[in-house]
Amino acid sequence: MTVIPERPTGADTRPHRRTRQRGDAFAVSGAAVASLSATALLFTYLTPFTGTVGFIVVAYLLFLACYTLLTWLDEPGPAVRDRLAGVAVHSLGFLVLAALIVVVGYTFAQGAKALPHANFFTADMSVTGPLDPLTMGGILHAAIGTLEQMAISLAITVPLGITCAVYLSEVRGPGTRFVRTVVEAMTALPSIVAGLFVFAAIVLVLGFGKSGFAASLAISVMMLPIIIRAADVVLRLVPRTLREASLTLGASQWRTVWHVVLPTARSGLTTSVILGAARGIGETSPVLLTAGFTKTLNADPFSGPQISLPLATYEFTRSPEPSMVARGFGTAAALMALVLVLFVIARLIGGRGAGHLSARQARARTRSSARDARRFTRDGDTLVQPTVAAPPPTTTPPPPGASP
Repeated sequence: MTVIPERPTGADTRPHRRTRQRGDAFAVSGAAVASLSATALLFTYLTPFTGTVGFIVVAYLLFLACYTLLTWLDEPGPAVRDRLAGVAVHSLGFLVLAALIVVVGYTFAQGAKALPHANFFTADMSVTGPLDPLTMGGILHAAIGTLEQMAISLAITVPLGITCAVYLSEVRGPGTRFVRTVVEAMTALPSIVAGLFVFAAIVLVLGFGKSGFAASLAISVMMLPIIIRAADVVLRLVPRTLREASLTLGASQWRTVWHVVLPTARSGLTTSVILGAARGIGETSPVLLTAGFTKTLNADPFSGPQISLPLATYEFTRSPEPSMVARGFGTAAALMALVLVLFVIARLIGGRGAGHLSARQARARTRSSARDARRFTRDGDTLVQPTVAAPPPTTTPPPPGASP
């Protein structure tokens, strides 16, 4: 018989979590120092390699090799692979964040010459030329055009996109497969093709002319498949038990969709709208084909050419004059700030999940509950009639002399 020795009481051979974290931090820092030192030695004395990009790539590869070696000295094979995968994922996330910071920082740094001037936000370019200083001209006409075009595009795409997503997720039939195929094909549609389609159908055939409304239609073509696909995925994530519970209580299918499915997926639907707006707000070629170019302010989206912020950025940066290039980068910075503001507003409006109410909604629910309680009490007092006690039976006294 095999006797298994008992483990001593209180003995724990597993490494402490804090000890593991501290050792992992030492391994990362040591691998980073070793990789930078070896790469500097290679690029300075041992090899003819040059260039910043090559230095970063070689240093990163050496870092992964050194970190794997240091982890292998203390951990088994599966743990080494897990640590290596974790470091690779974190480094790729840091790379994406660094690229975003560089792009945003470079844009604001290049546009810093134009942003401090108040006229940059309150004037248009109607009386400003390429050689004029930054104290003249602005992007008011482009900002108004972008806001109007996006407002019209959202008014078109949000109802159509969410309705189509509800159809794809709630209706079963041969038509849903065809619609889903068309939506997936439209997702990869080039923006220039959407602009040419609207230009041929609306501007040329119908004779509507170049306008902000035509640009909004072209932008809507680009936004619609993004919103439909994202909203369809979100609606499919709603638990089926919620639908079954509503149908069991006697609600119809569309009442279930309106009162159960859509409120539950409100936060995800907001994200789908944000993704679609992010696709449409940066389009340049459809606006150039359908709305044209103008230097003056045109607040009427249904008549005359109307420019947008992306198109203004493109036109400004094409100029060889430094002042116009600065205006282009300032316009791009203003566009990023506008996108950030719109996304924050969208998150505040529809970012709460199901069951999470704002302070105003909570107060309204409390008042509604109090009214319902008073109504139930009043109706109960009306329906319940007061009961009248029956009088006691009257008995006549027996005649005198009668036996009891």
